[in-house]
Parts: sequence; C-alpha cells; structure tokens
Amino acid sequence: RAVSRRLACGDVEGRLEAIFGRVRAIQAKSGRFDMLLCVGNFFGSTSEAEWAEYRTGAKKAPIPTYLLGANNQDTLSYFPDVSGCELAENITYLGRRGVYSGCSGLQIAYLSGTEAQEQPAPAHSFGAKDVAELKASLLSTPNFRGVDILLTSPWPRDVGTFANSAGEIDTKKCGSKLVSDLAASLKPRYHFAALEKAYYERLPYRNHMVLQETPQHVTRFIALADVGNTSKKKYLYAFSIVPMSSMDPAELVKQPQDVTENPYRKLRKEAAKSKAPLCAEEEPACQFFFDLNKHQGKKRPSDGRERGDSQPKQAKKPPQPTGPCWFCLASPEVEKHLVVSIGTHCYLALAKGGLSPDHVLILPIGHYQSVVDLSSEVLEEVTKYKAALKEFFRSKGKRYVLFERNYRSQHLQLQVIPVPLDLCTSEDIKEAFIAQAQEQQIELLEIPEHSDIAQVAQPGTPYFYVELDTGEKLFHRIRGRFPLQFGRWVLASEALLAQPQRADWRQCAAQRPEEAAQARAFRREFEPFDFSLRD
Repeated sequence: RAVSRRLACGDVEGRLEAIFGRVRAIQAKSGRFDMLLCVGNFFGSTSEAEWAEYRTGAKKAPIPTYLLGANNQDTLSYFPDVSGCELAENITYLGRRGVYSGCSGLQIAYLSGTEAQEQPAPAHSFGAKDVAELKASLLSTPNFRGVDILLTSPWPRDVGTFANSAGEIDTKKCGSKLVSDLAASLKPRYHFAALEKAYYERLPYRNHMVLQETPQHVTRFIALADVGNTSKKKYLYAFSIVPMSSMDPAELVKQPQDVTENPYRKLRKEAAKSKAPLCAEEEPACQFFFDLNKHQGKKRPSDGRERGDSQPKQAKKPPQPTGPCWFCLASPEVEKHLVVSIGTHCYLALAKGGLSPDHVLILPIGHYQSVVDLSSEVLEEVTKYKAALKEFFRSKGKRYVLFERNYRSQHLQLQVIPVPLDLCTSEDIKEAFIAQAQEQQIELLEIPEHSDIAQVAQPGTPYFYVELDTGEKLFHRIRGRFPLQFGRWVLASEALLAQPQRADWRQCAAQRPEEAAQARAFRREFEPFDFSLRD
C-alpha cells in the first residue's frame, strides 16, 4: 500500500523563507515528504520581495506546495486564475473549490476563501452555492464514503462541541457554518484550517450514529497557527496517510479510544429532517414552462386536426403520463408564453432561467421519457429541429451543445445551448465535459459520431449524454447518484461560457413579460429556419 507522507501548515503570510527553511530542516532529519498543504493566508502585506524570487525562478520551493486562494481583497492579485494554476515552480494554487486526486489515489477536497457576508460573494469569499456544488460533485459519486483530506481556511463553526477545549477560541462563535456543513457531508479523515493564529488538535470524532448506522472512519480536525509566530504555537503538522481507496474496510473504520460524538450532529439531524423523499429530486416543475401561443399565425395543422393530436393514424401512440406532466403540450399544467415553434411531433421552447436568451429545449408533443423511447416519426422530427437550430446558430456565429439527462425526469427534454464559435472549439467543449466528469468520478465516454443513443442504452436505462452540432457525442450510463445540473455546471464554468453565476437556473429566471419578449424575439429570428412553418 502506498503510504503518503504529508506536511500541512497554517498562515504563511508571505514568510516563505521561514516555512521553506523549516521544511528543509524536517526533511534533513526525517526524510522526504510528498507535499506541503497550506491553509489560511499564504501571502501577506509584505510578501512581494520574497515572492518575486520564487516567481521568477531565482529560488525554488523544496517540496511540491499546494495552497488555497485569497481570504481578502489585498492578496487577490497573487492568484491570476480563479480555477487554479501554477504560481511558481513547485508552488500550485489549487483553485476556488474542487477535489485534487494524486496518482496515489489520495483525495483532497478544498474550498478557498472565507464565508461571504454579502451577495454576490466577493472573489475572495465562498457562498452556500459553492459549498452545495462541491458537496454535489462528491456525494453523487457511487459508494461515496468520504474524502481523505479537507482543506479550508476558516474553522468550522461548533467544531469544539463534545471535544477538548480550543483554548482562547470560542468555537460557537468562530468560523463558518458552511464549512461545518461541508465537513459533515464530506467526512474527511483529516480536516485542516487556519486564520485564528491558534493551534488546536481536536479529539477525533465519529461520522456515524452508534447503533443506528454502520461504523465509518473518524475525522481528525487540526487548526494550525501562523508561521514563525512568537508564541511558538504549532504551525506545521506532519502525518502519514494511506488513501482510503487502498485501505482494508475493517481497518479504515477502527474507532480510537478517545473518539467523540460528531460535533455537527445537530446539523446532520436538521439536514436529515429536511431531506425530501427520493422522488423529490425530480426537476422542480417550475423550471421550464411552454406556451401554446396563438402567434403561430403562418402555421397550419398538418391535416386539419388539432396540433396536439396531429400524428398520422399509423403512428404508435406514446404512453400516457401517470400524473400531471409539465411538458406534454396538451397538458393543462402547461403555461403559455415560451413556445417558439410547433411541429407535427415535437415543439421548441425557450428554457426558463436559461444559460442565455437563446437557450432552447426540443421536446416531444406526446409523453416520451427519453430519446431511446421515441418512435421513428418523432425521432425524425427531432433530427430536423437539430439541423434547423444548427443552421440558425451558425448564422449567428455560434455552435450548439445539446444534452439530455434521462435520470429523475418524466418527459424528454433536449437542452440546446449555443456557444460562440470564437470562444472555444468542439475539442474544448468535449475536454471541459470530460475533465469535469473525471473530477467527479463520472465515466463520460466518447461514442462514434453517427451512432444512435439507442445502440448504447436500452429503454428505461438512466443515462446522460452530450451531443455537439458536429455529431460528436459523449455518454455516461448512470449507475448511482448523478448531479442533476451537471450539464449546466460544465457549460456555465470558466472553461466554457465563464458565467458560473448562471449555473443555477433559479438565479436566472426572469419575470414573465421579459420571458415572453425573449420568446417573441427568438421566434422572429428563427422564422427563416423554421421548417414547421413551411411543411
């Protein structure tokens, strides 16, 4: 088994010579360590002169060093790329939030900054959305048990509950509730924090309820003081760790003699109480609404019957929904302002809270759950809509990205989002999806361009797939949990549209008059490409 030897340190505050000198001395005495993990403030107000020597390569860190981002406005300029980057040789900024997985299999979750006190959160802060997305990225992975290490700058609020004293630090007032929530969910084996200029090694706490849950590993929380402090408080912590993935399960869950109750027990109970039944993870019904707007003036029904029932007599009828469906066009639940085109078997509608004003959905008029369930006539019209949208978006200097999530959804929704051609290539788009999938341990596979999804997924199989307007496709067979907004997160990320604030549709929903105006504008622009007005 690969035993990793790590060092963790508290606020460096620009004292690079002090910390790296100490690391050299420890390595000379105790042998080589694999990496140094830095929490708290790495840079300080007087960092520039010392930092310049490392940034220019005149000096080099003696060990691969990984650090969290800024905790205040003054040091933001040291971090040029919010998503993480190499700052100097052997010195890497991990990023705003995420998971770092080394070649040994060790999983390190990290969250940069301090908890935001205002909205929108400043660049050096995190909010509830950041924590929710980091949790979702890990909790959605099959058989998730926890992470090996969690790095945050603030302490978790209430970490001292059921524990040994934290000295002068009042853990009921100090730190962040969001970090407590994160630690309670991610169940790290080690959690490091700083900022309070204090050293505190809490007694290990359990991550399960005795006699109610299967035993799980314990968490060790360690807060570190500032480097070179005059009180000689501990700021550097050495430890050896075998990745959880390589450990014998029985050894992993061994409980030490001094283990305590979980300090976030109350938080966990509150979260458990508020958890809805599994089916409640269905997309909220209000996410997308469509319109049977009378303004389809030039359109005529294909054979004089009502549009919603205009399929040829020989066409196989789609199954009926078991309850109210917000997407079946004939449903009384359907609202009336976002439909932009109605064909014989499918219709097109703007997305409510779309990533952009021209984010559209292709939907079957009848009730079908997924692409693999579609009859040949419906599938043929879906293909015609894709071709029309490709031509339309290309005329505006854009390419579309389409995705479907057949998981916790009742009615097929093909999300179609345009991306400017000069912003990224089709390879960039694929790489962004694959990289994010790998980070979340989702196996996203490229499948042949001209293959049909029905060839790789049987009806009733949960899956997620992405399709570019070039015909290139990525496919994931969902076997466990899956983040509901995965496709949207990737497209909103810095790697693509760079609009992370639009990752949650709820933050983007406009008022009804504005939505109706957007639909009218789209309908007008799309008209020359809309085959349904000519067929």
